[in-house]
Amino acid sequence: MKKKLTLLLLLVVNFAFANPDGSWTLDKNDDGIKVYTRNIASSKVKAIKVECNLDATPSQLVAVLMDISNGDGWVYHTASSYVIKQVSPSELYYYSLVNVPWPVHNRDFIAHIKVTQDPVTKVITVDAPCIADMVPRKPNTVRIEESTGKWIITPTGDGKVKIEYTLHADPGGNIPSWLVNMFVTQGPIESFKKLKLQLQKPAYKNAKLAYIID
Repeated sequence: MKKKLTLLLLLVVNFAFANPDGSWTLDKNDDGIKVYTRNIASSKVKAIKVECNLDATPSQLVAVLMDISNGDGWVYHTASSYVIKQVSPSELYYYSLVNVPWPVHNRDFIAHIKVTQDPVTKVITVDAPCIADMVPRKPNTVRIEESTGKWIITPTGDGKVKIEYTLHADPGGNIPSWLVNMFVTQGPIESFKKLKLQLQKPAYKNAKLAYIID
């Protein structure tokens, strides 16, 4: 009996260390956009996951994501953004300035975005981790240095795509919890509602990308 209890304890301890982060909890469900959050063991800021279906081809959606200069038209609180370096049609580095409510300092970040597609399943992955320095830092603006974002775009075969977007970012500096929560839960809902509208614009309506199989 003692051996069984010892073995059970070891299994529980191993499971706890193998799964240090919390499970996903549905926080918001608005207009078909589901926002989940979970605790991260090494961070005070929750990770987010967004799930939704969009009326768009894969090329349309990727065209919007890669159109960096128009990010302020749909990405929550984006003041401006621009491409720093275009590596290839499917890979680039970009800068973005995030407008944060007073009295907190604005944030900025540099992201390395890369698009890949599985040739068999046609599932598209868009990785967008942050890097610390490629552009000089600005006064009164806090540089976000730790952020990992990823899009999983799955064609559903009916003129729609299924989206799974995950993000965990450390905003850096001192920032009140109410503001963190606003960006974590309200931000994705607002962004994805505007993304739906962005996809209907003429610039993306008939988009075709050479590196994407629709």
